[in-house]
Amino acid sequence: MGNKKIINIPLGSQHISLLEPVKFKFACENEKIIEVDSDVGFVHRGIEKACTTKFKFDAVPYVVARICGLCAITHSLCYTTAVESLLEGEVTQKAKYLRILLVELDRIHSHMLCLSHTAENAGFEAMFMQIMGDREYVMDLQEQISGNRVQFDYVSIGGVNRDITTDIIKDIKINLKLIKSKVDEYIDEFTNNWSLSLKFQDIGTLSLDEAYDYNAIGPLARAAGLNTDVRSETNYLPYDEVGYKMQLGTVGDIHSRNIVRLNEILNSIEMCENIVDGLPQGDIFTKLRGKPNGEALVRLEAPRGELMYYIKGEGKPLLNRVRIKTPTFACIPAFMEVFKGSNYADAPAILASFDPCMSCTAK
Repeated sequence: MGNKKIINIPLGSQHISLLEPVKFKFACENEKIIEVDSDVGFVHRGIEKACTTKFKFDAVPYVVARICGLCAITHSLCYTTAVESLLEGEVTQKAKYLRILLVELDRIHSHMLCLSHTAENAGFEAMFMQIMGDREYVMDLQEQISGNRVQFDYVSIGGVNRDITTDIIKDIKINLKLIKSKVDEYIDEFTNNWSLSLKFQDIGTLSLDEAYDYNAIGPLARAAGLNTDVRSETNYLPYDEVGYKMQLGTVGDIHSRNIVRLNEILNSIEMCENIVDGLPQGDIFTKLRGKPNGEALVRLEAPRGELMYYIKGEGKPLLNRVRIKTPTFACIPAFMEVFKGSNYADAPAILASFDPCMSCTAK
């Protein structure tokens, strides 16, 4: 038997299938990927350092919201929840409901973005444009509620900055009904169309055991059958009151990840409808006294999985430490394992199904 020829092929840091700069180096034997190396440090911005040297603790929620345009609300909420745990007082139930509303709208438009690029990588350019157009219904709601389309300066320490009116509630119900009808159509396509999704069955598979071994999180883990979701594990937000249901797959391939995200969109729509129908009375903001003194660690479920914030303060305006652990960073070991054994031609589709967020990861 002759020597096997190994070919090293780079993917990134700029590539048509990549939304953000990340570099993979594949060692391929013929068409099969046998080893993977990665570099995710292309957009480091020093935000953690800035949050402890340039900005007082009550301004940091608006700084960390700039980490990512897709999950801005989850970043600011995770930080403010950590600070609130060190201050005196309690956030009102109404503010908590409104926080869930924005987080779940964030999840809907983030999952729609991922699914649109999955369609694009499969050659469905028209469906990519359709999903991106339908995503505007969510963006319009976020703008009405928060005042902005991308960077939502909505969450503040003690509550939220704006209440919702009866007119906004009416628009929320109309737009969510439209989005649900659109998602039902997507599910039909992703379930029955071979070129769009069925041909990716058993491609890019992460098994349940591998999900455990590599500590996978978010839709990547749930598509493999791993029942992990911070929404079911913490009590920072009353998810048990608004209709949260964990969505699980069984196979862990690209197709399963598509279906899990589609089902999560439907559940997020249901939760948003329940919130506006059963919104508690009361104030949207509580004045919390003091400055953070001690350590706090908070976990929330971002669209891509567990987001973790650790803060440390000594009762001063500036914090001693702000440490952020993002979902994509935690999933990198699982990412690299899934590529192994796959054809190089499937690498863009596998990567799109991960839905990586480099701006969160490099901060």
